[in-house]
Amino acid sequence: MSDLQLIAALKEGDQQAFIMLIDLYKHLVFNTVLNMVHQFEEAEDITQEVFIQVFQSVQQFRGDSKLSTWLYRIAITKCLDWQRKNNAKKRMNSMKSIFGLESHKDSIPDFQHPGIQLANKEKATILYMALKKLPENQRIAFTLIKADGLSYEEVSEIMQTSIKSLEGLMHRAKENLRKNLEQFYKS
Repeated sequence: MSDLQLIAALKEGDQQAFIMLIDLYKHLVFNTVLNMVHQFEEAEDITQEVFIQVFQSVQQFRGDSKLSTWLYRIAITKCLDWQRKNNAKKRMNSMKSIFGLESHKDSIPDFQHPGIQLANKEKATILYMALKKLPENQRIAFTLIKADGLSYEEVSEIMQTSIKSLEGLMHRAKENLRKNLEQFYKS
């Protein structure tokens, strides 16, 4: 079944089509989400939220982009929402600790990516902490291109930007990562 046929079946409320959509795209969505949030359970929850949103909003899908592009956009939006919510919680906990209401711990990510060997988890954690310091657009571009292996054309469509702008984002992301990781490699 082609993506167009799948979308048409989804719009008609076909539950088998929804199951097929999940089977076809669950790994793509989950890996993208995991590369953004770095926490296995959170990635599973966000992945479910992505497919729930797809189910709820499939009628609005106009077909201007590929189905996978639409899924990437939803996944990235859900990840950014999760990160904003977590940042707000961290700020609140920080304020509470200032007033002695709660202890504040600056946590490192609970990095549980199945593709990373145990020996490389420390290096991966350092890399992902450096990635978290990147501005949002740079982090998204870098993750989609380097971690998910998408082409510049695909990412420019997902991010709704030109390839030239994307090249600039990638250049700045690499420079910022180099700066953020400099002290790690000096030691």
